[in-house]
Amino acid sequence: MQQVILFFIRNKSLLLFFLLFAISVYLTIQAHSFHSTKYVNSTSHLVGGMQKNISSVGDYFHLKKDNELLQEENAYLRELLHNENRIDQDKIDSISNDFAFQFTPAKVISNSYTKSHNILTINKGAKDGVEIDMGVITPNGIVGIVNKTSENYATVQSILNTRSQINAKLKETDHFGLLVWEKIRDPLHVHLIDIPRHTEFSIGDTIVTGGKSTIFPEGIHIGIIDDYVLDEINNAFTIRVKLFADMTSLNSVYLIHNFDYQEIINLQEASNNGIE
Repeated sequence: MQQVILFFIRNKSLLLFFLLFAISVYLTIQAHSFHSTKYVNSTSHLVGGMQKNISSVGDYFHLKKDNELLQEENAYLRELLHNENRIDQDKIDSISNDFAFQFTPAKVISNSYTKSHNILTINKGAKDGVEIDMGVITPNGIVGIVNKTSENYATVQSILNTRSQINAKLKETDHFGLLVWEKIRDPLHVHLIDIPRHTEFSIGDTIVTGGKSTIFPEGIHIGIIDDYVLDEINNAFTIRVKLFADMTSLNSVYLIHNFDYQEIINLQEASNNGIE
């Protein structure tokens, strides 16, 4: 306490100056409307700037949650798009029971694209309802098919895998073929094979999923035609497809659950075994 008193005694002249200066500023502001207005505006600007900065910091820390909500909303919109033929428009509030396909967001935690058998790992597993043979896509196009699951994670056989074979078609003509990856170390392209010789198409045409499997809905974008060759022996085209999805920088993906999958598989197996 004594030190505080000594401080005021030693600096009494300076402290008196600041006190009188503050009083004079206050009286000036109160006596002149111009100065008062400038003071209020300056204070408002300063406070507004501080609030804006604080809000920006808060927005930054909410980005992760906002991104998660955006992914969930995108998944819902994809369900609407790919299930439109099953939706009764008079029962729009209960359409979830009519969906054949469900889209679940996930994050890629590892990814390879330079090997012959490339896979990626996602942060969703069996406890999240992930099953083998689920399709995986990005907002830009297809990624691959789930091949293994654990409780919390799953691995996905990439389309950049020499074992990958996916039903695909030319969007403009509906001619079907198999999507394969033949040129190892090229993460930008895949090939659509077995396209009949009489098929008409052009460079730049779009390739989409064919819908002839239980994994991917019809019409999901894959890429565009940027080259092709004719196999004279098999009388069919091999088309090089430039992928829409950048397989070297995957982050957010969607898992596709086909609710009719098991019913279709059971029917096909029964048919193949001759069981009625």
